[in-house]
Amino acid sequence: MFELIPYQKFRDTPSVRFFDITIPNSNGRDLVFHEGPAVSPNDSPEGYWQFYMHPNQEDNLLALSGGRTFYLVNFSWAQPFHLVRLEANGAILRIPPGTFHRSVSDQEGSLVLNQAVRTARATIESEFRVYNSAKIPRLLRVTSRAAVPPRLHGFDGGRLQAA
Repeated sequence: MFELIPYQKFRDTPSVRFFDITIPNSNGRDLVFHEGPAVSPNDSPEGYWQFYMHPNQEDNLLALSGGRTFYLVNFSWAQPFHLVRLEANGAILRIPPGTFHRSVSDQEGSLVLNQAVRTARATIESEFRVYNSAKIPRLLRVTSRAAVPPRLHGFDGGRLQAA
């Protein structure tokens, strides 16, 4: 299952906050900027949702500015479809390998830091392949309007915090 990870605040001084956001064993750093209400990955030309799925990478995502909604699907979970709202200064969202995911930024855009944990088998080709839900019947079924609605996390107006 995905996880929400708290991080350590060192101290506050006037107009300055210090944090330790270290993810143990992280061996990759990705900084992802969405300009405006961007969707990643984009929908297919036919309008179907597309997803990433990393077989050899764990994502650890921290919103640095703005907000982003993550759509997570993992068939090994009791409820496979979740929507997670991530806002700046909230928890770190850990997405395990094998989880289909996509994200939609707020109108103002967002900036997210990913402290990835990649296995030796991870390559750009294997980890950043785009999966079209129209070509994966089970993925299309679980994300369709007729499916059980996704479980929502962090949509109560407050910051999403780790349990």
